[in-house]
Amino acid sequence: MTSRERWTVYPLLFLALGLAMRAIAVPQVELDAARVDSLESTRLVCKEIVIENDDGTILVHMGRVVKGGGGRIEIKDKDGVDAIAVGTGPDDRDGVVEFFDAKGEPTGTLPDLGERRTDSETALPTNDSRTNGLLTGR
Repeated sequence: MTSRERWTVYPLLFLALGLAMRAIAVPQVELDAARVDSLESTRLVCKEIVIENDDGTILVHMGRVVKGGGGRIEIKDKDGVDAIAVGTGPDDRDGVVEFFDAKGEPTGTLPDLGERRTDSETALPTNDSRTNGLLTGR
């Protein structure tokens, strides 16, 4: 083997060995849960996002609509009571903005304030007792 061939082959050999060792030393794993202080990403793919207060009260929920509809964002007050929701219905593409009173009861919608949708038509499913049946379970 000439000196020129060694300068080509040995670096490639060490690169291949290094890549093989990296796969062993840093395995790819899927986690059910992880707790981090900060997360930076160019792209995040998930089925729902829940933002909680320090005491566990859900303040914002982004997720899927019941029965295969589009997406929905629910914003709640400091006590976890619905304040406003933006999303689509389960059967159509019509976007709707819903407004709620201080008790969390629907008061009206945009674009048509005269037509009300029921909670069961637009709510997100839940297994979490803190969400009054509107948010998906975690």
